[in-house]
Formats: sequence, C-alpha cells, structure tokens
Amino acid sequence: MTLTAHERSLALTLTAIPTAAGLEDRVIAFIEGWCFVRSAHLRLRRDDGGNMLITHRKAPRRVRPLLVTAHLDHPAFVVRGVRDRELELEFRGGVHEAYFVGARLQVIDGDDRVHHARITRLDAKARPFKRVAARLARAAPSLRSGDLARWDLPKPAIRKGMLHTHACDDLAALAAALVAFDRLLTQPGARHVGLLFTRAEEVGFVGAIHAARNGFIPRGARLLCLENSRSFPHDSPIGAGAILRVGDRLSVFSPHLTNALGELFTAAREKDPGFLFQRKLMPGGACEATAFATHGLESTCLCLPLGNYHNMQDIDATVAGRKRGRVGPEFVSMTDFESLVRMIEIAATGLKPDADWRRGSMKLMNRLHGQHRGLLKARRAAR
Repeated sequence: MTLTAHERSLALTLTAIPTAAGLEDRVIAFIEGWCFVRSAHLRLRRDDGGNMLITHRKAPRRVRPLLVTAHLDHPAFVVRGVRDRELELEFRGGVHEAYFVGARLQVIDGDDRVHHARITRLDAKARPFKRVAARLARAAPSLRSGDLARWDLPKPAIRKGMLHTHACDDLAALAAALVAFDRLLTQPGARHVGLLFTRAEEVGFVGAIHAARNGFIPRGARLLCLENSRSFPHDSPIGAGAILRVGDRLSVFSPHLTNALGELFTAAREKDPGFLFQRKLMPGGACEATAFATHGLESTCLCLPLGNYHNMQDIDATVAGRKRGRVGPEFVSMTDFESLVRMIEIAATGLKPDADWRRGSMKLMNRLHGQHRGLLKARRAAR
C-alpha cells in the first residue's frame, strides 16, 4: 500500500516538532492527541519516567506482545540562563565541535514563539553537556531557563522523494510506527502489537533503561526498535529500502528475532519484487536495541538510512578539517519510509504470538535448574 497524503503529512508535521532530551513535551502532546482520536481502540499508559506504552484494548492475554519502539528526543539545546540578549545554553546530544560557533538557532519560548540567536562561544569540555553562549537578534523577555532551542533550519519539505526536516532521528521512525499501527488497528491478528515510546535516548538511553528496569515492559515482550542511522552510500544507501539492522557498534542484536524477521522480509520480497529492504550491521552508532538486550529483553532494530546525521553536513570532511562545519536538515527517502511502514506491518502479522511461551520458558528453567543440581551433586561426590 502506497502512502496516502495524510500519512505523508503526518511525517512532515511530526518531524518538525521541537524536542530535546528531557523536553519531549510537545511530541508527547502530539501522541496524546493521536491516541485520543483512537481511544475506542487504544489504551495509553505512562511510567514514572514519562515513557509511553500504547496497547490495544482487546490485546490478548498470555501471549508475547510485540512492541514497536522509538525515542521521542533529538539533539538540541536547553536554555540555562537569560540576561538581556545573552543566552547560556547546554547541548544535549552528540554533535562535533566544528558545527557550533557561528551557527544560527531558533529559541522557542513557553508560548511556542520563535526567537533567533547566533552561537558566540562553545565550552566543549563542560560536563555533563557542552555549554554554549548565544546572542539574540533582539531582546526576548518571554524566554526562561528551561526553554528549548534548536538549529535554525528551513521549513520541512518533501522534495524529489526526500523528506528534509529538523529531526528525522527519531521522529521519522515514530511517524512510521504511527502510520503502521493505524493500518493494523482493525486487524484482529495484530492486537498483540503495541507501541513503546521512550525519552532521553540521545543522552544515554535513559528512558529505555528505566523502562527495562522498572517492569513497565510486559514480560516476554519482543522489542522492535526503530531508528534513523547514518547512511554510507557504498554500504547502506538512501533509497534502497529501510534496514533490518543486525547490530551496532556495541552489540549484535537478538539473533532469533533478527533472523525471523530476515526470513519474513525475504519471503515478502520474493512475492513482491517492488518491496525493498536492506540487511546491515550499521556500526556507526548505538541504539536502544542494545540497551534492551543488555537487560535481558529480546530486541532488534529496523532503521531508516539517514542523511546529515544529527544535522551535520559533510561529516567526514568537516571532522578532517577540509570543510567548515555547517548544520542542515536531516533527510530520508520517502521510499525508505514506506518500506519501514511495510516492514512493521510484516513483522506484526508474521511474528505470531506464542500462547505457550510461559510454559516453554518454565520447562527450560526447570531443565537448567535440574542440570545445575546435578552438577553440584557430582562436585560433592568428587570431593
């Protein structure tokens, strides 16, 4: 199914919403509105860290849920001080130093009014976050400590099949999750599928780790983590389909789940040669699938190949000193976006809920416990 005008508009709108680690409120409000319209079918819960879990009201019990996950933040600035036209801000996220001094900012107050500023100084050694000083174009008495700022970029647009916008990472993946979930909403066979949206990923998987530790994630859940990962033209080209990401720079994801998805996607491509997907390691960064797997949860990743990762143009040349650092819109292919939506649908309908998984897990635990007791008995006898 090709994307509708409404689905394309959703991607444009959502990826333009200002967000930062710990300041995801505007994105959260958007999701709350989306859920309210579908409240007859959906249940929304939050944990004490602000993570969001959306499930079907008729979700079957005693089966393994499949949770499609995405994070709600993007690298951005938080105002820490205002004096006349001078601002002090901290930057939450990962961007190389060369991109800061001289860059223009949009500073957004509590009433969503946009003010313009330019960075005048960077303290890259400040902890826990880089600190910058910026000068406003004109005085803005409405600005307060805790307001959000982001790079001053053009209005989002889809041009020649590419979505150019403020924050593909991870809001384009979030949009794909909403589009796919909407399509699955009335399918009885997909009621075991839910959505998990986490906070503060860009500063160390804070929301994901909290959700993994506090019992917010249902027992036995399989986690399908959505990401935007830096594209390398020779290996993970933009426009060749979304990517089944088998690992990142820290780990290889849960092999059973990853391999099962690979089989489903390959079978789908054999039936429909127009269906595009790639299978790649993508070692350029780390994602929440690693965080979840570290806490004993079965997880893997689907991602969009991303241009201008974290809004950095010409990253390699800039880091090497061959080019001046310039920020720009992140961009992804709408063909890849459509591919990601389709991959979520295939996963939702192809990964069947296992009604006997608890029984099987108990049998495995009993067998391992028996083996352990036998080993202890043999050691005692050997003494």
